[in-house]
Amino acid sequence: MHIVIDGYNFIRQSSSLRSFDRRSLEEGRNALIRFLLPYRKSKNHNITIVYDGREGDNPFEERDLLRGMEIIYSRRGREADDVIKELIDNKKGKEILVVTSDREVAHYAARRNTATLSSQEFEQTVSRIIAADQMNPPPSCEKEEKDDSSDFPARGNKKGPSRKLSRKDRHRHRSIKKL
Repeated sequence: MHIVIDGYNFIRQSSSLRSFDRRSLEEGRNALIRFLLPYRKSKNHNITIVYDGREGDNPFEERDLLRGMEIIYSRRGREADDVIKELIDNKKGKEILVVTSDREVAHYAARRNTATLSSQEFEQTVSRIIAADQMNPPPSCEKEEKDDSSDFPARGNKKGPSRKLSRKDRHRHRSIKKL
């Protein structure tokens, strides 16, 4: 799975990272990397963080690799939202999860059958996964049989297709399970 994060949107929506951003943009970006690092190590998903660089002087998009995560700064005059939309359009069969609380970007992703999570939902999910990894030892070689019947909540007493979640909700649920 490839996770694309709207960097400044995530930082400013996060109660724990917002204080770093108030000190300086660089401290906010570094705090986001420190937050994601344990998750990246445990899950090994591809993570791309996109930041606005439109206020800077650089006429070119900048890309960097930091601790296994790709960092993209948009070029002068271009928003991070446009870069994220371009990544969605160029997914080429890859499964992408877009993390943003920007409604326009989330709607754009949904129209292109790309799963989205709000910044708060992703932060809670990652925090929960990191806490569980720290509490639980690595799994043994034995695989447990998993009951997938609880994956999709039942809707009332109906039977048949009407119990199924919508395609969009099933896709989103599958992506969240992979986190």
